Amino acid sequence: MAENAERSEVTLYKPSPKSIEREKQAMEEEPKEDLSSLLLPNLNDLPQNPPTAVEFNFSRYFLPDFTKPGHDQYIYRHANGLCVIGLAEAHVALKEEGGVTAVDFNVGKSDRSELKVTGKRKRNAQHFESNSALCKVCTNGNFYIVRCCVKGSLLEVNDRLIKQPGLLNSSADREGYVAIIMPKQGDWLKIKDSLLSYEDYVKLRGLL
Repeated sequence: MAENAERSEVTLYKPSPKSIEREKQAMEEEPKEDLSSLLLPNLNDLPQNPPTAVEFNFSRYFLPDFTKPGHDQYIYRHANGLCVIGLAEAHVALKEEGGVTAVDFNVGKSDRSELKVTGKRKRNAQHFESNSALCKVCTNGNFYIVRCCVKGSLLEVNDRLIKQPGLLNSSADREGYVAIIMPKQGDWLKIKDSLLSYEDYVKLRGLL
């Protein structure tokens, strides 16, 4: 009698195949809903203008009127300490009719485009002061000296500008960069406070 009662009790509480399937589906669907809410952002929270690669990867600094009026240059600093140097948007050369027509890295006593840095220790890297010349950019009627902006080791110049000077006119802040410099941490800290942020620069030049 007792064994029959236990068997009937087990039979009474045994879930049906349909209920098992429903529970299985509920378990599968629940984490998907939670996961989708984590992975899919609310469209109302997304910025209208997402950051560019430069804005995302670099801290942007500016030197207006560097050594001469209108000679505006930028320093884009990466988290690893590398500094990308180039012409800022309001540089006088970019405002001239026709823009930049030629770029010459043969300045001073050496041709910067012949620089060959090798290895992790950056052998053959040349050390320059902040006002050292990097190149000369030419327009239809004038030429302008582009400078290092920060004291450090010159690792690379953008020799594409020799054959494609128009990159300065179309994308000076990207493909048209001039050089890459690695300053020492102490030298960077000395100059950092004298630089303008992007927001302050665009206000200064009325670029908003």
